[in-house]
Amino acid sequence: MNFLVFIIVYPIIWFLSILPMRVLYVFSDLIYGILYYIIGYRKKVVRHNLQLCFPEKTSQELLEIEKKSFHHFIDIFMEMIKSFTISKNQISKRFIFHNAEVINDFYKKHKSVIIMGGHYANWEWATLYLPQIIDHDGYGAFKKIKNKYFDNKIKQSRNRFGAILVATKDFIKLMTKHAKDKHLAVYGLLSDQSPKLSKTHYWRKFMGVEVPVQTGPEMLSKKFDIPVIYLQTERVKRGYYEAKVKILAEDPKAFKNYQITDLFTEELEKQIRKNPEFYFWTHKRFKHMKAKSS
Repeated sequence: MNFLVFIIVYPIIWFLSILPMRVLYVFSDLIYGILYYIIGYRKKVVRHNLQLCFPEKTSQELLEIEKKSFHHFIDIFMEMIKSFTISKNQISKRFIFHNAEVINDFYKKHKSVIIMGGHYANWEWATLYLPQIIDHDGYGAFKKIKNKYFDNKIKQSRNRFGAILVATKDFIKLMTKHAKDKHLAVYGLLSDQSPKLSKTHYWRKFMGVEVPVQTGPEMLSKKFDIPVIYLQTERVKRGYYEAKVKILAEDPKAFKNYQITDLFTEELEKQIRKNPEFYFWTHKRFKHMKAKSS
């Protein structure tokens, strides 16, 4: 059944991916209208999240953010499809990286790097573009897709640009091997998802709401003594992004427990508060907010 779904759906995805971006954005506009106004996909989740995070905003302001965030959500989906066939020339025009030398300086110091980021703007294109301009090998944590054929195809499409996707469950094993072999790498970790309660070690406020937060990247940075940097990606205009990195911890073992996690959360929150429409509000990020006291 998985193979049947793949051979039916993938040709459609491939055909869409070879279309110009302006055509894909026409599809995005149409899908947005259907998804938002007719289906109402996760509208309650988005509305609830925005009300929690921006109690000071009027209902009209929240509605404007809600609509823009849904439109951006569909744009990202179409840009992900484009990732299957986008060329290096196209990606280099649409994604500008300003200070890759910060990462490459660590390579000169014989150090690997952990890049922490959130589901903000376009992290997919960052995965495509960054490996082209850094000296390290690039690895990204990847949640496996149940359909192995789509899973393999996504990995192949990212490998075209040098990014190597690794299942999240295999990441510690990979980093352990790299440490033993003294292999220098950049590890990309999206760190804003809500952890399982059984694996929660730390609670703190995120966007004014106390929630469990991911501490895995900090744990890995201290375990393997790897510097941590924050990836700040901003949308310039539709289909165009700029990014830069900021060092959070050059010597992670010198930081108190959870301090690096706090620094990451604060950086991400700054971005969200500046332009909240470019964050993925469809995630149930605050689903465990009442669990601490229960």
